[in-house]
Amino acid sequence: MSRSQPTFVVALVLVLAVLGATLAGAVLTVGRGPVGCPHLPTPHVAGARILAVTAVGRADAPTRCDITVVLTHPPLGDRVRIELRLPRTAWNGRFQAVGGGGFTAGSFGHTLADAVRRGYAAASTDAGLATPRTGHPAWALRRNRTVDAGRLTNFAYRSVHDMSRVGEQVVTAFYGRPPAYSYFTGCSTGGRQGLAEAQRYPGDFDGIIAAAPAIYWNRLTIAQLWPQVVMNEAGVYPTACELEAFNRAAVAACDRDDGRVDGVIDRPETCRFDPGRLVGTAVHCQGTTNHISRSVADVVRRIWQGPTTRTGRQLWYGLLPGASFGWLAGTAKPLFGPRHGAPFPVAADWVRYFLRRQPGFDPATIRYPEFERLFTESLAGYSAVIGSDDPDLSAFRAAGGKMITWHGLADQAVFPQGTIEYRQQVEAVMGGARATDDFYRVFLAPGVAHCAGGAGPVPTDPLAALVDWVEHGRAPDTLPAATTDARRPPVAHNLCRYPRTAQAC
Repeated sequence: MSRSQPTFVVALVLVLAVLGATLAGAVLTVGRGPVGCPHLPTPHVAGARILAVTAVGRADAPTRCDITVVLTHPPLGDRVRIELRLPRTAWNGRFQAVGGGGFTAGSFGHTLADAVRRGYAAASTDAGLATPRTGHPAWALRRNRTVDAGRLTNFAYRSVHDMSRVGEQVVTAFYGRPPAYSYFTGCSTGGRQGLAEAQRYPGDFDGIIAAAPAIYWNRLTIAQLWPQVVMNEAGVYPTACELEAFNRAAVAACDRDDGRVDGVIDRPETCRFDPGRLVGTAVHCQGTTNHISRSVADVVRRIWQGPTTRTGRQLWYGLLPGASFGWLAGTAKPLFGPRHGAPFPVAADWVRYFLRRQPGFDPATIRYPEFERLFTESLAGYSAVIGSDDPDLSAFRAAGGKMITWHGLADQAVFPQGTIEYRQQVEAVMGGARATDDFYRVFLAPGVAHCAGGAGPVPTDPLAALVDWVEHGRAPDTLPAATTDARRPPVAHNLCRYPRTAQAC
């Protein structure tokens, strides 16, 4: 790559391992240049073997060294890639690890770049999970169609811990001193990873942002299929326009409950809008007019109710009024043939690869009896490895850790009721609300969708609040937030610490 290009490689790869080689004491050798990277010792990770380290100097602003560490966990045969972005100047003395989303363990794009621009030494990991262009977690199954427990462990919790160990050693060697503070930030899968760290490796990070955490993973991913199962059972597949009409009506009915009209339901769990009120209402969509039927209203009612057994026992939570139906209750209309369900990809793949172990299985065919069986199997088979819902955070508290969770109440993928339940379980184990608030605080964001967006104000800089808490002892009672929907007038106000509402803080 020529020097006339804005970003150029000034150091190439030193492969530090050959088949079966021992890497103790190996060092990184890099080329010379104005942004050349220093020599670094090979990091050590318990239970893993380092395969290679690369260093690339970047002349972007800010100038930085990109370090890639590849490791394996014998005898698994995996190849885990950990990428670090280390600013050459204006390092703020902190390390920030970044989580992933869906079946992806890390994020190597703008999230890492943003961290570096803010002065952090930053890292993320792919957990050794090769994902094809289809996006399906093909890594989950061995050739004999059994679940690959080692790679599932990587995804569930091991990879973030390994990244924290590599990150601390590389940062220390690069700057000549360890990071003063280490942080983890993530949303959705990243939020679950953050809570898993607090539960399993309480000393890895001083502070954790665990936003919209996909905890109770093996309940959640099955519950996400509930809208499809309801439609399958009823043989009714509403259009997106019809479903959106119910959300508009629910917002209109419950918006005033908090004393102000802002297009947001402040407490959607208390919204008692009856879908039956829309029966007969005309809905205009793409040049056609439909009238809401009783069967469509019944489908919406069951979706909001959340998954139950055939005898009515509640299994988990469902979408809240105001949350978009688009992801979980999606449908498709082929050119020829009737409309049919379009299951949420993460939920569909959880069934295909981890429960049925048949990549070709069509989750759009699931009805109530099979749904109950799959829910039971998911709980029995995967709670220990990926539930990520242990409420005993005593070791995290003893280590001095601080954690913030925020969750949008219009989340269309990860039900915020699960976050509330987890917080309540932590309180029960950790000595009550006040004792829990000393190290773990939750903020609910009315009208905010999954990790971002929606009609409500989104937290503007939760990491800054966490840093202030960790480093200066100022625990946040509120989080500054602002709307991001360009179609609406801008609104900024604080989010209140759970269990307070906007009226009470």
